[in-house]
Amino acid sequence: MATLAFDVYGTLINTYGMVDLLQRYIGEDKAMPFATLWRDKQLEYSFRRSMMNQYEPFYTCTSNALDYCIEAFGVNITRDQHFSLIKRYQTLPAYKDVMPCLSSISERSDIKIYALTNGPLEDVERLFEDVAINQYFKDIISVDEIQKYKPDPMVYQHFLDRTNARATDSWLISGNAFDVIGASSYGMNSIWIKRTDQQQMDPWGGRPTHTIQSMSELEALF
Repeated sequence: MATLAFDVYGTLINTYGMVDLLQRYIGEDKAMPFATLWRDKQLEYSFRRSMMNQYEPFYTCTSNALDYCIEAFGVNITRDQHFSLIKRYQTLPAYKDVMPCLSSISERSDIKIYALTNGPLEDVERLFEDVAINQYFKDIISVDEIQKYKPDPMVYQHFLDRTNARATDSWLISGNAFDVIGASSYGMNSIWIKRTDQQQMDPWGGRPTHTIQSMSELEALF
């Protein structure tokens, strides 16, 4: 029995799904660089809070990162625009390859499907309902339960504890290199979804067991 742990943001859910709003608010030339820095700072803040034992929900990291980007780019964002950007982050779209893959592998009796996320449970539940993929998961496991963020080893152990699974039978599936390295370093199998040529794997740490370019390639690995 294979136990699959799907990362959510950047794996199932497209974290650049707010670029259209940014184009309207700050211009097309700044929108993508702004969105990229926003995502980078969001992750950085989660890492730092985890290391400092000063946990705050992912929502706070997202909002703090947005505030940083507004100052860094020197743009004017109204209160209503700020609210709408944060709101959009709670209703991001799924990648197009997600539903066909989940629909297919969920029919397999030799695979258990879970989500392992840095997001709060309520936010991810609502997000999964919005994109109609909630029915494919046995459970959603949030770092909120232990107040540590991936790639802290405690998160991967928490996943194994919650699912009663062994590391050798478990697979972390993520589009985020830091997550793949974290799980691999902890002894789990891992699959890196490298959707674009621009994505890079860090040159140190754990290596992915497999690298694929689309979730359409996933089922053939099991």
